Amino acid sequence: MTKEERLAYQKEYRIKNDNLCTKKYEKTKQGKLVRTYRNMQTRVCGILKTKAHLYEGLSLLEREDFYSWSLNDQDFNQLFEDWETSNYDKKLSPSIDRINTSLGYSLENMRWLTHSKNSRLGAINRCNK
Repeated sequence: MTKEERLAYQKEYRIKNDNLCTKKYEKTKQGKLVRTYRNMQTRVCGILKTKAHLYEGLSLLEREDFYSWSLNDQDFNQLFEDWETSNYDKKLSPSIDRINTSLGYSLENMRWLTHSKNSRLGAINRCNK
């Protein structure tokens, strides 16, 4: 099977199964971190066009450094456990917050919060600008 055929098969499989495998994987610690890092990457690389002006030129730490830091972070582990216990309530999902929004994703400028709290902080920051 060629790479193109494999990708087409995988795409068809995901559509047919409503991405259940992906959704299940993203509810594991590793899956949550992979998705979070990918989202951070799309922001700083300009793939997310509508918000490119907010992230253009910002730094992004190395993937492995992010994974290691997160897995050893007490807040991430507690938030993940609470999210699991809540049956994956989106409001309680672990979310990366940049402490200073004018700086990039570095260990000194990141912390884990719930999705709900991070969204509230984002709304407050938008109102204060």
